[in-house]
Amino acid sequence: MLRSTQELKNYNLIADDGQIGRCKDFLFDDAHWTIRYMVADTGRWVPGRKVLVPPQALGKADWDSRLFKVKLTREQIKSGPGIDTDAPVSREREQELALHFGWEPYWIRTGLPGAAPFPAQLAGAGEEIASTATAVEKEHPSAGNLRSVEEVTGYHIEASDGEIGHVEEFIVDDETWALRYVVVDTRNVFPGKKVLIAPKWVSSINWPGQRMALDLTKDRIRNAPVYSPGAPVNRELETRLYDYYGRPAYWL
Repeated sequence: MLRSTQELKNYNLIADDGQIGRCKDFLFDDAHWTIRYMVADTGRWVPGRKVLVPPQALGKADWDSRLFKVKLTREQIKSGPGIDTDAPVSREREQELALHFGWEPYWIRTGLPGAAPFPAQLAGAGEEIASTATAVEKEHPSAGNLRSVEEVTGYHIEASDGEIGHVEEFIVDDETWALRYVVVDTRNVFPGKKVLIAPKWVSSINWPGQRMALDLTKDRIRNAPVYSPGAPVNRELETRLYDYYGRPAYWL
């Protein structure tokens, strides 16, 4: 199912043995446009602490109760490596997380855009995970960096013939955790109109300048199917969108 990342923020997070905090952000791989971690704020339980939870450790969301179940214990989370949300997440820190929780690092499966399988906790498997991850990293160095959904929200969007709006939010597939769409608010050019743009249609990104460029004209975007916040992004809307732009659909 496709969901708004903005909608998922502040969902309660429940571990196997109790509440651990709230969802505050997501980090995605800018090479594959796939969420690699949820940023959990442990709030009053462990004040001032932020931890990364991979999608593999998340159970199904309870949309009515606005909560995610996390397939970890409170002690596992409390004793795991913390992060500085104001600094980039290094590959070394990601390896620390993989070793602590006993999961397979996603970059071992670099060719796959989705999340790697989440194995059972592997007693004594730390050295094997580390050596495998290091070997694969040398052979296939990661081409992507981790980006914050919160940080990228607000980036300027430029059509091929001028600025068109800004990033309002993202639409994520809660099965694969792929970011399927960028929601573009065009209110400065076309008041009241929001549209969906697939990441593959982004021609370039200036990260320091906080700008995304599209190979689409303003007029093309002006007449695109409208996105209504709060309405479901279903296959009917997706089909109309891909038909309008004449692009091959990802689900085919």
